[in-house]
Amino acid sequence: MATGYFITGTDTNVGKTWATIALMRYFQNQDQSVVGMKPVAAGCVMQDGQLKNEDALLIQANASVPIDYDLINSYAYALPVSPHIAGVGNPANLAHLVTQFERLKNRADRVVVEGAGGWYSPLNEWEANSDLAVALALPVIMVVAIRLGCINHARLTYQAIRQSGVDCAGWIAMCTDPDMLSRDENIAAIKTAVNAPLLGVLPYRELADFDFFSAQLKL
Repeated sequence: MATGYFITGTDTNVGKTWATIALMRYFQNQDQSVVGMKPVAAGCVMQDGQLKNEDALLIQANASVPIDYDLINSYAYALPVSPHIAGVGNPANLAHLVTQFERLKNRADRVVVEGAGGWYSPLNEWEANSDLAVALALPVIMVVAIRLGCINHARLTYQAIRQSGVDCAGWIAMCTDPDMLSRDENIAAIKTAVNAPLLGVLPYRELADFDFFSAQLKL
């Protein structure tokens, strides 16, 4: 039976997808098969007659085995806004996403599930990413964008994860600001404040280098 992780961020645009692909490469380098999910995505574009998300396509391309797109990204919305707004006519159904996950987790040793936005970002009118993580019963890896405000965002997100009753397996420092002052000191402050292991520091890169990123991880 596969084991997996739910990937959340301290906000949107923190590098969750890069961290997700780095984790997939990490497991593959450990001789484990891995697949991924991005269950809900907004800002999708039409490809081959179907709305598709760039991040979900990247996850599909990095899977150890061929996976149908619909299994990776069940809810693809065109508008680049919060899913609860973009998907008002077709709201994400968490029970369906759990069923999709159950189908997917038997295909590989590991399943990496990337959430949409931050921990409390809404997926529909009633439920958020936090509810999906609880429904999937997966340990959570928190991706922290190392930029001004990251200590506050990391502490708040970690506290929210704990309050949701799920396990925080650790966090990844994603260096998104090349001009960040006192970067190491900020990471050290988060290490002190967050009672979960630092799984890796991913240095700033203009373009993704997933093999390099995966080498920085330790689970």
